Amino acid sequence: MLHIDTESCIGCGVCESTCTFGAIKVSDQGYAVVSEACTLCGSCVDVCEVGALSIERPATDDQADLSGWSGVWVYAEFRHGRVAPVSHELLGIGRRLADERKVQLSAVIMGSGLGTAAQELVAYGADQVFQVDDKALAHFTDEAYGNVLFDLIKAHQPEIVLAGATAIGRSFIPRVATMMGTGLTADCTQLEIRPEDGLLLQTRPAFGGNIMATIVCRRTRPQMATVRPNVMKVGVRDASRKGEIVNVAPLAARVTTKVKVVRSVQEEGDQVNICEADIIIAGGRGMENVKGFGIISALAKATGGAVAASRAAVDSGWISYAHQVGQTGKTVCPKLYVACGISGAIQHLVGMQSSDTIIAINRDAEAPIFAVATYGVVGDAFAILPKVIDKLTSGQAG
Repeated sequence: MLHIDTESCIGCGVCESTCTFGAIKVSDQGYAVVSEACTLCGSCVDVCEVGALSIERPATDDQADLSGWSGVWVYAEFRHGRVAPVSHELLGIGRRLADERKVQLSAVIMGSGLGTAAQELVAYGADQVFQVDDKALAHFTDEAYGNVLFDLIKAHQPEIVLAGATAIGRSFIPRVATMMGTGLTADCTQLEIRPEDGLLLQTRPAFGGNIMATIVCRRTRPQMATVRPNVMKVGVRDASRKGEIVNVAPLAARVTTKVKVVRSVQEEGDQVNICEADIIIAGGRGMENVKGFGIISALAKATGGAVAASRAAVDSGWISYAHQVGQTGKTVCPKLYVACGISGAIQHLVGMQSSDTIIAINRDAEAPIFAVATYGVVGDAFAILPKVIDKLTSGQAG
């Protein structure tokens, strides 16, 4: 609970103005009072200059001894006959975290007909791979996959478990966290080790993407997080790396599920996959209409890139949702990202700020997009882009 020392409180009102939930008010008596709306987020404690606020949390005996938990684990998603790209990204950040903690980096891969996937995980940085190759795991189900991962975690006690914030990761990793009685931070965009105590700092967008929240899991293990695809950098692949591959045979009862998967079908047709594009030309509200996106498409064609958009453009009906980049869309990490008429709200930035090179074109010199841009052009995209397209197409013709 939040404790308020009424003798120390000076009634300055800073805590009241800071509380996002409206849970603190300064009473007529001149000191702060708290309501049931308090979520114990601690923001008021941080801003209280006189130290009148503190949080009293109940002691817990569950997993009180954390000394036996060690190691960094990555769940390597295997689908459609290959390891999902986000798994390589997780091994990249997992390698760094494991080196800082001076512990082993392990990967867990599940499925049927895994082939050489485990060795590939070793090449991308894993010291050890738990390989669960079983016909019962040919099709993903929350129950079977959750049971297997839970059993492995209970047996080996890793202090950190990472997974991709994909449809599969978002589906069964929360189940595993609940079974473990530990916390889970979803959709992380940054992971770091806190030097003073070794805790995992898990950063993600919060309050609709308006702020970045950093979360720690102090009292339970493992520390679990899902990470947005295309946010972390892939580590260097080294085919000569050596690692231990541990074949795990799950108990039949643990992979038996009430769900029957009739068949799994990959989506076909003209589905846009901007996540794998090296060049992305993106348009926002500043492109004004569908005709404006015609210019975006022309530039994408001239550069061999893909077309993307901000949420404002998608909501306006100028382009389909499959092209949306941002917190409620896709996360991309191309070699080149050209943002045309995009102001740069934090919701959009979290989806593209890891791009190698960012070029921003905007009429507003104060637009937030320029803060993350490698190169910025203050000007009218409708005047600039046609000239760029002409230059590119004439060069190709020559």
